[in-house]
Amino acid sequence: MSLNKILLPVASIIKSAILFFFIFFHSNISSEETIQYNPDDQGVLSIMYHRFEENKYPSTNIKMKIFLEHIDAIKNNGFVFYNPNIFDEQFDKPKDNKKILLTVDDAFLSFYENAWPVLKKKEIPFILFVSTEPIGKRGYMTWDQIKEIEKEEFAFIGNHSHTHEYLIDFSFADFKDDINKSIKIFEENLGYNPIFFSYPFGEYSLKQKNFIRKKFSYAFGQHSGIIDSTKDKYELPRFPINENYGKIERFNSIIKYFPLQYKSFEPEDKYVLEKNNPPSVEIKFFDNQKNIKNINCFSNEGDSWGNPNISVDENNVMKISFREKFNFRRGRLNCSLNENGKWKWFGQQFTVQIPK
Repeated sequence: MSLNKILLPVASIIKSAILFFFIFFHSNISSEETIQYNPDDQGVLSIMYHRFEENKYPSTNIKMKIFLEHIDAIKNNGFVFYNPNIFDEQFDKPKDNKKILLTVDDAFLSFYENAWPVLKKKEIPFILFVSTEPIGKRGYMTWDQIKEIEKEEFAFIGNHSHTHEYLIDFSFADFKDDINKSIKIFEENLGYNPIFFSYPFGEYSLKQKNFIRKKFSYAFGQHSGIIDSTKDKYELPRFPINENYGKIERFNSIIKYFPLQYKSFEPEDKYVLEKNNPPSVEIKFFDNQKNIKNINCFSNEGDSWGNPNISVDENNVMKISFREKFNFRRGRLNCSLNENGKWKWFGQQFTVQIPK
């Protein structure tokens, strides 16, 4: 039985204390002092979908024909669909073969009508991230449909906030109210709050992330990359897929990427204020990582993709200086390294403060 379903009746003080210890302990395992470099770790590559066969929304839609090609490509490459039931058990262990984790945001009705029958028939694991406020409204799933999905051992529900608004623009009090309201609604309808969270639009500040850390075991963003034991459990990467970025040629390339591991990434706060735009980035790699000076990075400051200025010292510390400020609303940094024919990759998203 799945972890989130085993923990349905978590209500007593003792169980709450155990859960707190569990989250606190595991959140500290990935600190710079304890994480280790695993050169053979192939990682978990997470993919993010939204709508299915809603062709008037190409920026968030995927055609079912292409989605079925994605499923076949994963299988034909010999990769394994990753069941979130073993997420915690295996998070800190190297993956000796590529794992693919499917995630779906927003619980649109088109997922239930089009993709769900395929995933159910094939018993393909996935996480469905649900915002509680739109449930039952036009174009969204109902609680009965969500419960139908949730009862399957390979299907998992994640929390995606209550309103799905730009929570980065909320006061911290309103942010907490939004998340707490979603938790209450989940507990009332499913009997538990999911252990997985997904930031709306992939946006968050350090203060918001630390609050999410108290309520969930894992949180996903919308920056590209591969999950491995060196990644922050509350900043897990996913490759966004839509009609423009879901073509099978690109998809076949994406699923063959490997994790580009590092000790730490600064700044920890990915919310970029006017006073620190552009941010100064420093990435510490492991001493025994080779070819770090061959990393190639692209960033979109000033709404123009290009190469930022990069320097790597003798201690495998890479400093990135961006060409100009990031424009509102999101800035992106993607870095890759070709190591003996294997493409290693990580990405990062910055949320940029509203101009004053």
